[in-house]
Amino acid sequence: MEPAETPLSRECAQVTVTNVSDISADLFILGVIFILLIFSLLSLGILRMFQQRFRAGWISFGGAVISAVVFFLILDRWYV
Repeated sequence: MEPAETPLSRECAQVTVTNVSDISADLFILGVIFILLIFSLLSLGILRMFQQRFRAGWISFGGAVISAVVFFLILDRWYV
């Protein structure tokens, strides 16, 4: 008796190892810092909104947007 065939058993995506040794240390550190900053400000903004502190929440959201723009400008200027 053959096992039942599921839709995923036909074409499974293979997980491979990505070589990240070509990424410089300063680019990695820059990415980590900005990712932590952006998502910290987003989560702080959501928390402030739940606390009914809407002004502080919108300021945190604005800080996250400004941080993301600065991050992309730095990436475009130095690494592209």
